[in-house]
Amino acid sequence: MFTHKQVWNAIDIIAERYGFSASGLAKKSGLDPTSFNPSKRNGPDGRPRWPTMESISRVLNASGASVDEFMEILAGKKGAPPKLRTIPMLGFAKAGKGGFFDDGGFPQGEGWDEVEVPGVTDSAAYALEITGDSMLPVYREGDTIIVSPAATIRKGDRVVVKTSDGQVMAKIMQKQSAKSIELASFNPDHPVKTLDAKNVDWMARIIWASQ
Repeated sequence: MFTHKQVWNAIDIIAERYGFSASGLAKKSGLDPTSFNPSKRNGPDGRPRWPTMESISRVLNASGASVDEFMEILAGKKGAPPKLRTIPMLGFAKAGKGGFFDDGGFPQGEGWDEVEVPGVTDSAAYALEITGDSMLPVYREGDTIIVSPAATIRKGDRVVVKTSDGQVMAKIMQKQSAKSIELASFNPDHPVKTLDAKNVDWMARIIWASQ
């Protein structure tokens, strides 16, 4: 068995290990920024309020932490922080140029740099360094996003899409059919973008970001 305190403590440790505050991790997980605040850990009547399994799953996806790592912390095993792993990295502006990806969106060829990241076990993962301000307010220039061409994509996932005319964009996948893909911008003031599926070379899920 584990206690209410142990579960919240595990979330706090994950946040600290991966460079987040509790509110920053909540926001990164797609939750209300106050979701993990101490004041939210008990209900108005004083009863313990437990994080849901969905919230924990989102925390692991947002941070890059593994289930095993979370369970070790939950069991009271301090352990060492996850080892850094070196993965290929490319500037976002270069990603639309030819020669860097195969037909499935997997990295190939020369011209890639490397970056060390924690907790990423996906052997196909690579990093893109954000340039410019087109992805504000979620990603800023200098941020690094970790992308997985092998990960399953679902509605609401953040994705990188490359079109047949060389455009590369980071969006939120809203709807996908055999004929079209609907993508929402990070800025809610921008309209949803609809692409013909035949004009999309590949789409890969963003699994983590260093900000």
